[in-house]
Amino acid sequence: MADTIELELVSPEKLLLSEQVEMVVIPGEDGDFGVLPGHSPVISNIRPGVLSVFENGAVTQRIFIASGFAEVTMERCTILAEGAEPVEDLDQAAVDQEIQELREDATNADDDVSRARVNGALAIAEAKRTAITAPAY
Repeated sequence: MADTIELELVSPEKLLLSEQVEMVVIPGEDGDFGVLPGHSPVISNIRPGVLSVFENGAVTQRIFIASGFAEVTMERCTILAEGAEPVEDLDQAAVDQEIQELREDATNADDDVSRARVNGALAIAEAKRTAITAPAY
């Protein structure tokens, strides 16, 4: 068994990351889960949160994922993400402003469909704020 697993992070526009990593922790729909070489095959939805890449026992990259899904095999982990950006590129003031505006939009929503759309965007914005302020593992 190899000491690394191939990680591919793909957005609708392009391949964002393709490299061999020691471990990756994914914000799965039912909770975070770690992927090491030889992992059992699994497919999981991804909730808004931080994808953490490990090398030499430490987090080397933290990437915010808005949503998507992960496919894991024994040799590879492929993340298909709707929106992904390095946590260090997130702007705290801009995220706080976005949250404030979305809360106002949710209050003013005219129907359930609009309210659900705004609440989904609000959940992503709040997860961004958590990503900015939370420490790495």
